[in-house]
Amino acid sequence: MKALRFERMGDLSALHIEELPVPIPASGEVLVKVHAASINPSDVKNVEGKMEGTTLPRTPGRDFAGTVVNGPAGLSGQDVWAAGGDIGFTRDGSHAEYIVIPAGGARLKPASLSMTEAASVGVNYITAYLGLVETAHVKRGEIVLVTGAKGGVGSSVAKIANASGARVIGVDREAMGAGKARELGIELSLSGKSQTLQVQVNEFTADKGVDVVFDCVGGPLFEIGLNLLGMKGRQVNITSAGGRRVSFDLVNFYHRQLSLYGVDSRPLDTVASGAILESLKSLFEQKVLTAPSIARTCRLEEAVDAYREVGSGKASGKVVIVFE
Repeated sequence: MKALRFERMGDLSALHIEELPVPIPASGEVLVKVHAASINPSDVKNVEGKMEGTTLPRTPGRDFAGTVVNGPAGLSGQDVWAAGGDIGFTRDGSHAEYIVIPAGGARLKPASLSMTEAASVGVNYITAYLGLVETAHVKRGEIVLVTGAKGGVGSSVAKIANASGARVIGVDREAMGAGKARELGIELSLSGKSQTLQVQVNEFTADKGVDVVFDCVGGPLFEIGLNLLGMKGRQVNITSAGGRRVSFDLVNFYHRQLSLYGVDSRPLDTVASGAILESLKSLFEQKVLTAPSIARTCRLEEAVDAYREVGSGKASGKVVIVFE
């Protein structure tokens, strides 16, 4: 089989295609023929050596959709989707024609999604669900503000919040158009560069502030997010663009009884990630949730250039490797 590989870290020139034997699943594992696998920013960072715990040599790739070709009777021949913080890091990932994963991580793909769409869901939606539902415990009627709202995780947060009955404010570099905001379930779209951001949020919330901030940007927006929270508000952070260190008014923080959560989907292995995908499956089948925007597809032979595109931040949606 063909697989994308790297034996060293540092830059994307380490990536190359190798011909490898088709892996043989051990007891409790399944062999999946990969039909589609998306490229995540974390896949790029992994090759660059910016992620911890990766063992080499390695095939990268955190999420995918495909067909089980060797596994238990209930799964053999079934179309599945999967993701995990182990694949691509401590076990070979999805940027190959075949992958072996634990049987508990291979969940039946929603019939409403194509292979390409299903492959684009994993990391984005798992991170959004982990932060918004399992950590912040969003409730119907609450107001959620998401930064980086047009990005992969941010747009997934907006959709899950909307599906949960929350009202959504989206913040990005520039305010998005009405059509895009409506597609994501965003009632108020704002620019993070606006000098009147606080005023506009106060008007929308009748000066009560938002209940949850899901910060997909960090850095300069970290303290801004905290200041937009109402009493007993919760803020979730998943990254920090531009710098690792932030500051905020600690007295203001505890007087307003705020909560701050750091969320990382990387520790979730394929089985734990599969449980979240299973929780989301019916919402995709009912079309309450939709797949992330797909910028383009590519063949494995084009994957190195696609990695560079994703790493540059220029992709306007998910880039997905498709296998014939």
